[in-house]
Amino acid sequence: MAEDLKITTSENKEEQYRSLIPQIEALLFGETDLIANLANVAAALKEQFKWFWVGFYLVKNDQLVLGPFQGPVACTRIAKGKGVCGTSWAKAETLIVPDVEAFPGHIACSSLSRSEIVLPLMHEGAVIGVLDVDSEELSAFNETDAKYLQEVINLIKFNA
Repeated sequence: MAEDLKITTSENKEEQYRSLIPQIEALLFGETDLIANLANVAAALKEQFKWFWVGFYLVKNDQLVLGPFQGPVACTRIAKGKGVCGTSWAKAETLIVPDVEAFPGHIACSSLSRSEIVLPLMHEGAVIGVLDVDSEELSAFNETDAKYLQEVINLIKFNA
């Protein structure tokens, strides 16, 4: 198991992901506890990219409930279809929001968040949670993030 991350200082986002993904794979190798794995994934992403907030919400009793995360305190529960996370859950699709203020029904857990990407966590055809990433910068996320964050999610075993 990896104990330290090798942080890539490249300005190229794709290079950063390519360096980080094998390290995340090593962190997850042999560990079967979902919460431990989500915690390490959130920490690794936050450490590499210095985003404002990185974390997971898990579906529990028809709500998204806050799971492992890195960053300031966050909203604890989000209803299906509400905000960016709830909408990603309801649509079962990745959402890239360049300006959260322009997103109808955005839930402001922090006024410092300016842009966001949310990816659904799928298991056996159902959304079981979301990966939520926030930035203090406008338009911080793009299709490169969507592609590689999906690769990260694909490393996580949800049946553990």
